Amino acid sequence: MSGQRTVVVTGIGATTPLGGDATSSWEAALAGRSGARPLTGDWVVKYELPVTFACTLATPATEVLARHEAKKLDPSGQYAMVAAREAWQDAGAPDVEGERLGVAIATGIGGVWTLLSAYDTLKERGARRVLPMTVPMLMPNGSAGAVGIELGAKAGAHTPVSACASGAEAMSYAMDMIRDGRADVVVAGGTEAAIHPLPVAGFAAMQALSRRNDSPETASRPYDLSRDGFVLGEGAGCVVLEAEEHARARGVRISPSSCPPA
Repeated sequence: MSGQRTVVVTGIGATTPLGGDATSSWEAALAGRSGARPLTGDWVVKYELPVTFACTLATPATEVLARHEAKKLDPSGQYAMVAAREAWQDAGAPDVEGERLGVAIATGIGGVWTLLSAYDTLKERGARRVLPMTVPMLMPNGSAGAVGIELGAKAGAHTPVSACASGAEAMSYAMDMIRDGRADVVVAGGTEAAIHPLPVAGFAAMQALSRRNDSPETASRPYDLSRDGFVLGEGAGCVVLEAEEHARARGVRISPSSCPPA
């Protein structure tokens, strides 16, 4: 069936520095608002970081997820779950067999908060104090796995890891799953939660980050002659991709953007 199916978008979800869902994020973007803001953690001063701002989430995932859910997920997994749930509901919660449902949620770094926090626990308190969920939480594919388990996706749960291109590759992979006939519906997107002192220090050391500490809201200016680096951000975005015939059979709204046969 390769190259014979049109892929359509039937659901969208997001949690970003501009808003806690896709609608508020889009409205803020159209209004020209910036998501960059000063970092307030005591670690900014403790580690003498040269960059003291980033694009942090507008709505913490812990305010959206139940406490017992959040505890089992790295922040990157939390963000992915929030975005995936919104996209799934926006798509009308498709009635699809698990064997025909897939997940492709990418990340560039994965569960860095879990990894480094667990290492601190190991050093300071010993191996017995490391949490049993540490490995599923720190794995880059932990987000895709968690979303796949929640939705009962059995056609595959995949995680492309390709730095800034990771989310785009997840979308491409999801389209291929549908075009090749391996799935009828795929939840696809990307998630990142790396506003942690180590990534901030690392990116700053390679002179990749803007240092407009006195004006965070004007720091992201990639095409300006006075650009001086990017702004580290966090969040997640997901879409529900679906074979056109499957979407039309259930009468769901289809996004104006679609992906015709290759």
